[in-house]
Amino acid sequence: MSTQQNQSTNSKQQKIATFDPNGVGDVNGGLFGLPFTIEESEVVLIPVPWEVTVSYSAGTAAGPQAIKEASPQLDLFDPAIKDAWKLGIAMEEISEEWAAVSENLRQRAENYINWLEDGSPETDRAEFENLPEEVTEKGEELLHWLKAKANHYLDQGKLVGVVGGDHSTPLGLMHALAERHEEYGILQVDAHADLRDAYEGFKYSHASIMFNALQLPQVKKLVQVGIRDICQAEDELANQSNGRVAIFYDSVLKENMYEGDSWKKECKKIIAQLPQKVYISFDIDGLDPKLCPATGTPVPGGLEFEEAVYLIKALVRSGREIIGFDLCEVAPGDSEWNGNVGARLLYKLCNWMAVSQNRLEAQ
Repeated sequence: MSTQQNQSTNSKQQKIATFDPNGVGDVNGGLFGLPFTIEESEVVLIPVPWEVTVSYSAGTAAGPQAIKEASPQLDLFDPAIKDAWKLGIAMEEISEEWAAVSENLRQRAENYINWLEDGSPETDRAEFENLPEEVTEKGEELLHWLKAKANHYLDQGKLVGVVGGDHSTPLGLMHALAERHEEYGILQVDAHADLRDAYEGFKYSHASIMFNALQLPQVKKLVQVGIRDICQAEDELANQSNGRVAIFYDSVLKENMYEGDSWKKECKKIIAQLPQKVYISFDIDGLDPKLCPATGTPVPGGLEFEEAVYLIKALVRSGREIIGFDLCEVAPGDSEWNGNVGARLLYKLCNWMAVSQNRLEAQ
């Protein structure tokens, strides 16, 4: 262990000894009001304030900030995990540079989408015809930026998660993990399949994240849960994937439960489709929209909060390892509710990933 690592460990132990996990959350502290620096933390979260290709409602670029602001309200005690807060969770500073680029391009992309919906009139073609290429170029740059950041922390033995932003944002982390693991599966909780090829002309669209993830040969399996908005081409892609893509439609899950199946049984079927190493990609709109009303593209139906947490717990208790995750599409809206729910889900994702890698102990 290096001198710097020794100092970090000693500093962390001092903070654990003096921190009161039962006290009022410190709004001037780190994420969840925790006192730990990135160096002292086992889990590092990379915020990506990006939402260039959103086609319905904007706001997800402010998701990381909304989650951060709501997070100190959360009680740190978890009855299912021993001393969860001692793990150390920290989030990087939110990049003002990427936020500015996102805002600029989002406005132009919104005008471009409106132009497409108007039938692409020739009068405006010169203004818009090169925009998809420009957005793709920046999307590529973002991918490599995130991949480099993720690799930096993975090289230090940290556990890494991404906080979006729209659902296009975590692709760089998926690429970094693909370089470190011969194969892994993706468990996607989402209202949408996100299997469109360059949706609306944008290669790195939020609606194309799983299409792009499947270009990585290391992604052996994609298991989608809670899907309730999907186009025919996406369904056909799944059906023609030779079992590589498995869709658990929200309506089918609900029908099975209405007819007597338990959520435990449904989760067992979902998890059975996944390999040993699993990446969780969680779009907040996979939850019932009463829990995330400001999300970009809300759809009726979806999982209850504890159903989602049960699925994550069941995955870990099956002996599978969570190698990384993202939480995307949280938008602040007019209240702290969206950030509040996002923060609580984020805490669960961090802790259960750590349990799966034997860095925390489940009780």
